Amino acid sequence: MRVLGFVPQPQPTQSMFSYGHLLSTKNDQVYKIKMRLTPANALESLKGHEKPFKELFSHGSLNVEIYQPEGVDLQEPHSRDELYVVVSGSGTFINGESKGPFEAGDVLFVPAGVVHRFEDFTDDFATWVFFYGPEGGEQA
Repeated sequence: MRVLGFVPQPQPTQSMFSYGHLLSTKNDQVYKIKMRLTPANALESLKGHEKPFKELFSHGSLNVEIYQPEGVDLQEPHSRDELYVVVSGSGTFINGESKGPFEAGDVLFVPAGVVHRFEDFTDDFATWVFFYGPEGGEQA
């Protein structure tokens, strides 16, 4: 999918869910997104949400979420490959047998089925999560 641009729509209200459409050259389809995907809008959407994560966009095998655990990261291994892009905060990331520091701006890859978690993270920690590919992960 090649993205051509973002087309603003008239905004009769200040609602973050009235931003517009993402255009694609694939069959001239227009893909609707619920909101402008910024860290501020994503984190605002978590307020009042019962879980520390929320799906914000999906297309094909791609799912985009925002994730902001409080105190402890309780996630379990996932059935698809995932990529984290750290929005804010810092801490330690466990990825299988590996353990190392992370901070805002880092990109972290986790293959499907691998035990992983964030530890000793700061109160402002938040990350984008991108799940993609088939169940069981892509083959190298």
